[in-house]
Amino acid sequence: MITATTENIAGHLISSHLGIVCGSTVRAKHVGRDIMAGLKTIVGGEVSGYTEMLQESRNQATDRMISQAKAMGADAVVNVRFTTSQVAQGMSEMLAYGNAVKLGQSSATSPPPIA
Repeated sequence: MITATTENIAGHLISSHLGIVCGSTVRAKHVGRDIMAGLKTIVGGEVSGYTEMLQESRNQATDRMISQAKAMGADAVVNVRFTTSQVAQGMSEMLAYGNAVKLGQSSATSPPPIA
């Protein structure tokens, strides 16, 4: 499945838009991560436990978005975006969304524009 943050995919024409697709996951903080994060506020630096958790969340949300697009018969998802929000104390949602599309013939085989 092709995914892109742009509205077009280089070398391809979009033949139809199938609709908005999204995938999300809600994660809770881990006590061990919170302790390490607290220590990092004293000495500074990256909080790798949270960095890993966010990467896992983005991957899972993206996988769920792609699954929804495949179920709709899409060839690609364009205009992919991510957002996050707090849903409860210590819990955050990661949301991936975009537009599911069908691809037509390659734009490389299209005739050049008339000047």
